[in-house]
Amino acid sequence: MVKNGNKNKGRSNYSSRNLWSGFLFGLGIAAFIDETVFHQLLRWHHFYDKSTTGIGLISDGLFHAFSWFATIGGLFMFADIRRRNALWITRWWGGLFIGADGFQLYDGTIQHKLMRIHQIRYVENVIIYDLIWNILAVLMLIIGLSLVVRTRSRQQPDKDASHEHQ
Repeated sequence: MVKNGNKNKGRSNYSSRNLWSGFLFGLGIAAFIDETVFHQLLRWHHFYDKSTTGIGLISDGLFHAFSWFATIGGLFMFADIRRRNALWITRWWGGLFIGADGFQLYDGTIQHKLMRIHQIRYVENVIIYDLIWNILAVLMLIIGLSLVVRTRSRQQPDKDASHEHQ
């Protein structure tokens, strides 16, 4: 258990764990939202659209399972760093943005354009969807990176919520 006087040292020791917890949670949530909204509710595409609908549904199920493993893993790490009084919330949010929007940028560039395993939506002007998807990803990725850089350059994160157990 980290003592109150050693709160900053505890946070420093768990700096990468804060980042990875946020990253996994962000990745999982972004994948979950993508799969739920675009695959299930809107039915714009499947994770893998180069085969039959049945294969597409199986790929969606595997993708959904992956998203939950990442989300749950991130939450277990979050609970651990919080239990140790080492939660550095700004750094955690930075990791969340990097994970979520790193996933979104990877999906929009690698999976949609390079691998062509699916598109956002199968319409005439897909470029509009691609631009919105990728520009939003880059903007939010910049937010995440700026949060992480800000926490890296500050040895004593005095403005973060401590979440200490009394």
